[in-house]
Amino acid sequence: MKKSNLNRLALSGLLTTMVFLNACKKDRIKVDPIPHATAGVYVLCEGGYNVANSSSITYYDVAAKTTVKNHFKTVNGIELGTNANSLKQYGSKMYCVVTGSTSLSQDAYIEVIQIATGKSIKRIPFYNGSGDFSPRNIAFYQNKAYVTSYDGYISKIDTTTLTIESRILAGGALEGIAIVNGKIFAANSAHSIYGTSNNSSVSVLDIASFTKVAEIPVNYNPTKLAPAANGDVYVITNGNYGDIAPALEKINSLTNVKTQLLPYNLGSLEIGNGKGYLISYDYPALIKTFNLSTGALGNNIITDNTEITSAYALTLNNLDNSTYISDARDYVGDGKIFCFDANGKWKYDFTTGNNPQSAVFNYTYK
Repeated sequence: MKKSNLNRLALSGLLTTMVFLNACKKDRIKVDPIPHATAGVYVLCEGGYNVANSSSITYYDVAAKTTVKNHFKTVNGIELGTNANSLKQYGSKMYCVVTGSTSLSQDAYIEVIQIATGKSIKRIPFYNGSGDFSPRNIAFYQNKAYVTSYDGYISKIDTTTLTIESRILAGGALEGIAIVNGKIFAANSAHSIYGTSNNSSVSVLDIASFTKVAEIPVNYNPTKLAPAANGDVYVITNGNYGDIAPALEKINSLTNVKTQLLPYNLGSLEIGNGKGYLISYDYPALIKTFNLSTGALGNNIITDNTEITSAYALTLNNLDNSTYISDARDYVGDGKIFCFDANGKWKYDFTTGNNPQSAVFNYTYK
């Protein structure tokens, strides 16, 4: 064989090896890391309603058993803001929805934070020359974040560039949001300041075209939505605190057909492990599971003698099926978070800022 042919074969082999190695490298990059343990817990604390810069994020280090109540300010040197309403994880980041105080104050935004460090990556403004958008809740789908706002619009954010791509008018004073079966579901709530006659329905958008396709009538004042693995969307409606009672309703996301379950007065609702987890506004508060098919109440989530003063919200940790229940206590001073294992037994608790709400988990990875 000629030397030139040998050289060609050697070069071809080298290129093949390089392609193979690059392909393997790309494959390794595409594999998502597997959570191994919960290193820490971030808790969004709403603060006092319309009390300037009273919202905060508390961080608890599980191994060290130490707490930093105003972790966001400690790490970033700035306040989190006013009327923070939602904290959700997507990838290595968490997104904090800060509603702001008034429609003209220019203090509404999405704070994007690195989970590993608590360091702010970017503050995405939710206002323009006409006023604030007053964002409320956030959900994610295929590298996009979708945010509801009291101005009736849903904003689409690119999670790579962290910029608002587009906004669409979807309803009235929008609150809760859920994404299932290629659709966005958003609750049209009743609000004393952002008044609207569209206050008893759930708007439906096709996510591919980002257009509104339906509106489903529900009980008065829907506020929170929770999607289930089978595609059903559960809707908490608050009623009018008078002659219209609160209710828990369910929407089939394929047919858009709604069925009413039971007249629960719910403050928090999470779905996981094939069942629902809820906190009622009744006194004393119910902290129970419920059957996703029938809506019937199940067992108490807390199975030991731990007492919660003012149950405010709950978050499931899918890594170990533990439940984190926030206790607002007197709604004025510090709150508390209680962690219970999969059997409802107390694991630990820690003090938080005012009015603790949702939690995000800082995992270690294999």
